[in-house]
Amino acid sequence: MLAELAPEHSRTRLVAWIKAGEVRVDGEVVERPSQAVAAHAVVEFAPPPEEHRSGGTHAISILLDDPDFAVVDKPAGVICHPSEAVRGGTVSEQAEALFGPLPDPHGDEDDEPGARRPGIVHRLDARTTGVLLVAKTEAAAEHLVAQFAARTVSKTYVAIAFGAPRFLSDWIETPIGRDGRHGDRMAVVREGEGRSAETFYEVRERYDGCALLDVRPRTGRTHQIRVHLESIDLPLVGDPLYRGRLRHRGLPAGAPTIDRQALHAARLEFDHPRTGVRVVAEAPLPADMQNLVDWLRVHAPAGR
Repeated sequence: MLAELAPEHSRTRLVAWIKAGEVRVDGEVVERPSQAVAAHAVVEFAPPPEEHRSGGTHAISILLDDPDFAVVDKPAGVICHPSEAVRGGTVSEQAEALFGPLPDPHGDEDDEPGARRPGIVHRLDARTTGVLLVAKTEAAAEHLVAQFAARTVSKTYVAIAFGAPRFLSDWIETPIGRDGRHGDRMAVVREGEGRSAETFYEVRERYDGCALLDVRPRTGRTHQIRVHLESIDLPLVGDPLYRGRLRHRGLPAGAPTIDRQALHAARLEFDHPRTGVRVVAEAPLPADMQNLVDWLRVHAPAGR
């Protein structure tokens, strides 16, 4: 019933209101989200003041600035777009402050109800760094979204993973769906379940207990690279969710710390939405990952 009265709010938010005692039926406080409501009952609710968390405190960097789009370098900890719970500092909000109002491409099945995505045609996890494409016009947004849907956009990531890759390069082609036991995780699922996903990886350098990889996902599923690499026992260094089934011993003593998954969107190739010319954008490896790579090369070479 409450979802029908307040469709602009997510079910999670409505349940929180009920548990906070903010919803009444015929004058009585509702105690359970599943409570039945009789016909003609009077439903009253007073939403508590909105509390938002910040979408990021670090500034995006502009890699390319075109009348139709911009390519930015997203720092770690910056969320792509605002939502019911997130306001301020997101890529969308920073981009609108720089370029003015941006088009709002329609969301997908992973969006929260009420979320806006000004300028955002694809996304990166909050703690993943690197190249992100922002549309400035409606026509550009439509064209760029279509390119991602048609898989004509080429994406290259750099990752630091625990473990010893069995091959110099390989394709991972297993479907991905929601983890039935952990709602905040995705997982490799059985054939016929979830959504198809394809990831190519190539070993750039090997170290003692970990490796530097180039990763090229052909599809764009939620947490795809993290899930696929974990599934072959190559979990990303610093990943808080996808730690792998094997107990990797961790980084060697003395190695620089990294407090996020070691994943960086290094290169993006797409067709210019107006001219059709192929555009290539690259973002340098961020300092936390570069410092770790430099240390591993010196102190933990492969075979030690």
